Amino acid sequence: MFLGIDLGSSSIKLSLLDAAEGRVIASLGYPKEELAINAPHQGWAEQEPEMWWRNFLEAYSILVKEHSIDTRKIQAIGISYQMHGLVLVDKNFEVLRASIIWCDSRAVEVGNKAFESLGSEYCLPHLLNSPGNFTASKLAWVKQNEPEVYAKGFKFMLPGDYIAMRLTGTPTTTEAGLSEGVFWDFKNREVSKELLSEYEISEDLIPEIVPAIGSDLKIQKSIANKLGLSEGVAITYRGGDQPNNAFSLNVLNPGETASTAGTSGVIYAVTDKNAYDQKSRINTFLHVNDTVETPRNGVLICINGTGILYNWLRRILNTGNGNIDYIQMNEMVGSIAPGSDGLTCLPFGNGSERIFENRIVGSHLLNMDFNRHQTSHILRASVEGIVYALNLGFEMLKDLGIPQKRIRAGHANLFLSQTFREIFVNVTGLPLELYNTDGAAGAARGAALGSGFYSSPEEAFSNLEQIAVIEPDSKLVETYKELFEAWKQEIEKHSF
Repeated sequence: MFLGIDLGSSSIKLSLLDAAEGRVIASLGYPKEELAINAPHQGWAEQEPEMWWRNFLEAYSILVKEHSIDTRKIQAIGISYQMHGLVLVDKNFEVLRASIIWCDSRAVEVGNKAFESLGSEYCLPHLLNSPGNFTASKLAWVKQNEPEVYAKGFKFMLPGDYIAMRLTGTPTTTEAGLSEGVFWDFKNREVSKELLSEYEISEDLIPEIVPAIGSDLKIQKSIANKLGLSEGVAITYRGGDQPNNAFSLNVLNPGETASTAGTSGVIYAVTDKNAYDQKSRINTFLHVNDTVETPRNGVLICINGTGILYNWLRRILNTGNGNIDYIQMNEMVGSIAPGSDGLTCLPFGNGSERIFENRIVGSHLLNMDFNRHQTSHILRASVEGIVYALNLGFEMLKDLGIPQKRIRAGHANLFLSQTFREIFVNVTGLPLELYNTDGAAGAARGAALGSGFYSSPEEAFSNLEQIAVIEPDSKLVETYKELFEAWKQEIEKHSF
């Protein structure tokens, strides 16, 4: 039995995998309401790492009790986590400030200045990105704006590294994690000395680097006793949420592509090339299965405002006496014809958008007619806007020469909606393979692979359950081609 931990910005999810049968025997998301994201200033987004840890302990306790789990049978642990966040701790491993999480935009200018100083001739071939708004730039922001906090810093970590530290008592990270923070020099396969020098960040702040798959970090005795674990249980897998989602879908090799539509929406395509975009609108990171012998990178395109938009709409609709849930919302979306009767949504209301070169463009409802448009039209336009935004990413992949034949997704979040899936395949024109897995289950499977229970990825995914394959409808594909072009014209019209 293997435990998967998926630390998201909206909740923490746990899964227990029976690796012999390849099936999840217990899972839990906690808390039921989405976790708060604090925004002390416009464009900021923070969460308390201690809150993540408390929620993990509570979720674990509930999972064990509800399913009568014999915790002594847990053999190893895998961790998936929200990417690009910054956690800074002192020598006592105490957190020095709230985590600056993935959708925080405060470090955009810091990254822009570094990109200008280092030059595209260095940044693109070596970092495969501009320093942008990633973890390295967030750490530099702390150095520049909170020098007294920075001075106390002993190690920085990503959110998943923090959970691993609380479990093991040791700060560690991975090469893949460092690449997610844009600390990694892909050309030289090492931490970028040039970036550290530019930001005047000491290499001493980097934790010990361990493998993403196959690490052997033992759970410290006090925590093992608290969790009822046997001696020797270790963390044997760690990956950012999007690389982990791809891993959970057996997207490991060039030409394979995964997608998610949780708080943010993501396309993640695997390649063996050091791919980058001249305008840095895409992100390339080391994939969890990267090695010197078989290089594997994940080309990631992110739309910040997807599931968070749908959640915002649900909360707005429930300000009255009603109690509309996602099932009802999906039914309302399905009741409206493609095109939402002319109503257009630009779903970019969750911080700076990478595809617009880190500009904050905001979310917009356009062409509203008070005599024609109702709640169902707003919902349909929002879902269509989310898929159109993702399709901009597929166009970028095509421009980079990264082929797309079919997409894999887990049966979770917006992909639970039949209408969303139908819009997705007909806008992209690509078949969608739907699997019975999620991030926590993927992390558990990763733990089984990393521990040696599975001898290879082929064995690990031999019993992954495919739920359905959804094929595009040729007539709807043509309809959505016109609607997508009209949607792009709205963006151009408003100078986004």
